[in-house]
Amino acid sequence: MNNKNQHLTQDKFTDYALPAPLQAGINELGYEFCTPIQAKSLPVILNNQNIIGQASTGTGKTATFLIAVINRLLTQTSHSKDATKLRALILAPTRELAIQINEEANALIRHCKLSTTLIYGGANYEKQQKSLRQGCDILIGTVGRVIDFYKQGLVNLKTVETLVLDEADRMLDMGFIKDVRYILHKLPRPENRLNLLFSATINFKVKEFAYELMNDPEIISAEQEAGDVNIEQRAYSVANSEKIPLLVSLLRSPDLSRAIVFANMKVTAEKITAFLQANDVSAQLISGDVPQKKRQKLVKDFGEGKFLALVATDVAARGLHIDAVSHVFNYDLPQDPEDYVHRIGRTGRIGSTGHAISFICESYAFYLPDIEDFVGYKIPMESVSSHMLAEIKPRAARKRTRNSTHQKQKKSSRHKHQRRKAKSQRSVQE
Repeated sequence: MNNKNQHLTQDKFTDYALPAPLQAGINELGYEFCTPIQAKSLPVILNNQNIIGQASTGTGKTATFLIAVINRLLTQTSHSKDATKLRALILAPTRELAIQINEEANALIRHCKLSTTLIYGGANYEKQQKSLRQGCDILIGTVGRVIDFYKQGLVNLKTVETLVLDEADRMLDMGFIKDVRYILHKLPRPENRLNLLFSATINFKVKEFAYELMNDPEIISAEQEAGDVNIEQRAYSVANSEKIPLLVSLLRSPDLSRAIVFANMKVTAEKITAFLQANDVSAQLISGDVPQKKRQKLVKDFGEGKFLALVATDVAARGLHIDAVSHVFNYDLPQDPEDYVHRIGRTGRIGSTGHAISFICESYAFYLPDIEDFVGYKIPMESVSSHMLAEIKPRAARKRTRNSTHQKQKKSSRHKHQRRKAKSQRSVQE
């Protein structure tokens, strides 16, 4: 049995009475055995039961709810005679996640007479309007853009038979709860639709929101304890001044193929990227300031192995789905333990072993006990020896910023001189 099969169950997709066109799409994607979340969730959902599913990105959760949605559309008669009406709504917290869901949905419905429409901010507005006017069975989008088009009368939410909320914990963290509630109030009543909520973590906020969303949901978890998942976690006790040399050294390791480096602040992420590039480590920064097209290209290039390290903050990395990430570095420990779970969940996905490495420095060490309590696992701590620290070249000077600062200083000095001169002239006149 290969490494990949160790992360699958003995349940096969052919064990379920799925329509032939859907089964054909599943086969073409190479799916044969179910992942744990699929094996636990599909029997419940196919029985038209609402669920709260705890599953991280990379566990097969997207295929879980898409297969359930498509099966429902193919096997249940629509209540409307309008062939263009919307029957399923899938909400995602970020553009990237919505795009990824849409790609997998289109692969699964390839042999089905169904259509999807994808809507999200930062893309061609008129093109999305045109697509909505043509009608679709499944609408996949971000919360804000769905509301926008609803208010224009281009989205009829009263016909929705199935609702999916993906990465619900992220939606709440990003402050979307009021907007999601707005959408919920425009949908049919909870008992008149199937409701599926997926979240990497299920805390009190998520549960409270889920019970507002649906009636009598079944909670299904395929998550293991942090110490049992296929991620090797370790931490280094390190001084702030040693973090860059240690990171450069570790990124040069021959067993590292692709890495995401997390920082708590954008300015830190910028500094890390500059140092890595100056020390011949191919790295790129992804931040909220990066335009959408460039952001998508960065993610594509990273996924294709065109550079080694992607440096990001939690906000900038939300919704990214990148396979074959061998290492995740917590350059800064996150304040929120849930962010730790989200970060390390980007490695060690189905069929691979991942490595999560955290730097425990004087600035963020006090977050460690809460993280370990949350994950129920004592992260092994290692000390740093001098031979582990790379010789570091200085990062490139930020010329624009320095020039800009210099010009501001010259301008300020000139204004002060002019004010002193004017004051002197007034004194003489008096």
